Amino acid sequence: MIRIGHAGLGYWGPNLARNFGSLADLRWLCDLSPELLDAAAKTHPQARTTANFQDLLDDPEVDAVVIATPVVTHYELAKQALAAGKHVFVEKPQAQSSAEAEELTALAEEQGLVLMPGYLLLYHPAVSKLKELIDAGELGDVLYIYGNRQNLGQFRRDENALWSIGSQDFSMILHLIGEEPSEAWARGESFLRKGIEDVVFSYLRFPSGVAAHTHVSWLDPHKIRRLTVVGSDKMAVFDDMEPDRKLTVYDKGPVERPASDWQIRVGDIHIPKLSPEEPLRREVAHFLTLVGGEGDRLAPAREGLAVIRTLEQLQESLDTATV
Repeated sequence: MIRIGHAGLGYWGPNLARNFGSLADLRWLCDLSPELLDAAAKTHPQARTTANFQDLLDDPEVDAVVIATPVVTHYELAKQALAAGKHVFVEKPQAQSSAEAEELTALAEEQGLVLMPGYLLLYHPAVSKLKELIDAGELGDVLYIYGNRQNLGQFRRDENALWSIGSQDFSMILHLIGEEPSEAWARGESFLRKGIEDVVFSYLRFPSGVAAHTHVSWLDPHKIRRLTVVGSDKMAVFDDMEPDRKLTVYDKGPVERPASDWQIRVGDIHIPKLSPEEPLRREVAHFLTLVGGEGDRLAPAREGLAVIRTLEQLQESLDTATV
């Protein structure tokens, strides 16, 4: 089994440790908090614990390192791990700039290693099915996509809502369209902390003519996790808050009549059957498959780099708007 060193046991780290502990050989647990280390050690008694990340890198038996630490540490820790010859799974984003992300990607390529940023929703069965429908032409030509990702909390200090929660939507949008945007603008407001936007509205336009927009906020009365794809023939909605109806396909749309008159066509509503497998388990399994030598080891790094480039364009638009 692939041998794993895991760093970061805060909010999301235990979920990753649970899946890596199930699918791989979890050798190390690392965190600066003694309390978090003690709690994780009880769940994973076979793993050694440490507060020193270097211990993971110095162990010649560790094949891969999982990084679930604060965002500001991702680049430096991932760089150290790659330089030490370890495959890397790092929570999104893998860096805070495209220059840093490009450096990590180049280092992974040079070393022949996997670098995979954790964009979880790319491994959601509903998103996988949606990608299949789009690629098969089931929706016709994709016209536009829009995402809603709102909640009350968690209020971040080290990144705004665009980078913290918007990155998930942009990872899905770029994955589904298969392009990077040629145009990007964003507007946001910092209501709680100066300079940290807690609500952001974004617009993207792609070379193919597809448009996309998103509304992200952690200052909202509703918890919404929804992505809508409008095609020329059909429309589809991925709603992660729905317990049994994650993906819905609507056979409806406009129909052109003589004399340029448009009418609405309404057909059946289809709810595809999806795999019940946990998205995080699918994500971890994919990483381990890449480490095992199957698939394009650099594909996740390239996709993650495209997301960061998009976020940078939007952040530049945000900064310009507030000057």
